[in-house]
Order: sequence, then structure tokens, then C-alpha cells
Amino acid sequence: MSDGKEAGRVDFYTFCMGLGSSALVHLGDVPHPDAGDARTSLLMAQQTIDILGMLQEKTRGNLSEDESKLLEHLLLDLRLRYVQKSSGREG
Repeated sequence: MSDGKEAGRVDFYTFCMGLGSSALVHLGDVPHPDAGDARTSLLMAQQTIDILGMLQEKTRGNLSEDESKLLEHLLLDLRLRYVQKSSGREG
């Protein structure tokens, strides 16, 4: 029987995906969880993407292959979305 600790456990994957979700909210690609509507804040999106980039740099050589690929693909997707939003070219 679970004591509840497993449900609240945060590992590298959930940490990265949480930051990625936050960036998607700031890019306006996902509705804001409190307001329910899409709001864009490119500054906040950029800061969150930069945090993920810093995490990638600081953990280089210390991640499993799967963790490294997750972070690489997440950053690639978020950076592409950011460039599209900031240049006015969406989709």
C-alpha cells in the first residue's frame, strides 16, 4: 500500500516537464491554469527556457541518455516555439 510519498515524488523528468509546461503557458500555447485563457509573456517564456538551458549545461555528463534526450528535445521544441512567437510566425 502506498503511503502517499510516491504520488508527490519529483524526479528529473517531472521537474523538466513542469518547467516545460510553464514555458508553454507563458508562450500562450496552453491555457493559464488559474485564468483558463491563453496569455503570452515572452519575457517569462524566455526566462524559463533559459533555466532549462542552464540546467542542461550544468548537468552535462551527469544525466542518463534518456534524461539528456528529454532535455535536448524539450529545449529544441520550446526554442522553436519561442522564435515563432517572437517573430510573429506562428504554426
